[in-house]
Amino acid sequence: MKFTTVDALLASAKAGDSDALSSLFSMYQNYIRLLAESQIRGRLRVRASESDVVQETFLNAARGFTDFRGSTGGEFVTWLRSILSRRIQYLVQQHVDAQKRDVRREVSLETVGRWVDQSSVRLETVLQANEPSPGARLENHEQSVRVADALASLAEDYREVLMLRSIEGLDFPEVADRMERSHGAVRMLWLRAVEALRDKLRPGQT
Repeated sequence: MKFTTVDALLASAKAGDSDALSSLFSMYQNYIRLLAESQIRGRLRVRASESDVVQETFLNAARGFTDFRGSTGGEFVTWLRSILSRRIQYLVQQHVDAQKRDVRREVSLETVGRWVDQSSVRLETVLQANEPSPGARLENHEQSVRVADALASLAEDYREVLMLRSIEGLDFPEVADRMERSHGAVRMLWLRAVEALRDKLRPGQT
């Protein structure tokens, strides 16, 4: 996916081309789905599916697209994440158990936005040793989308271990507990999954 392609689609969508808007949503579907999944089953554990959250996010984006003022892929991604964050905050308010009401009230939209952004940064850097600078993150949204698409095409156990370890940020003992495997087995699985992801991201593979 090239920046010029996204920018051209954005321009067409703003001119009223519904097919261009649909194409944009298709480009970012795996990315938004992964971020939704990382929050729903990871930190928040609300009773909802990522499919429903993704659908509602894109429906709200379609309804509110005339209010979008950006013109680049980076701005569009940021806007989609803000819509996703609002949807997740709503789910927290609706579905967190009654005995956790005090905690629920403390989960602000700003807090949820930080959680979603944190997952996005981890997605950008899943194959890197260090996190990029804030400026570099704005330029790396294209890489985030490529990684999300590649993750979606991996074998289920590879995708699961990368989600838990690299996106949700769990340590290996926690991953082992969630996957019901030994610590050593999970570590080896993660290493193989990272290599499989690298293969998917090599030029000509995705």
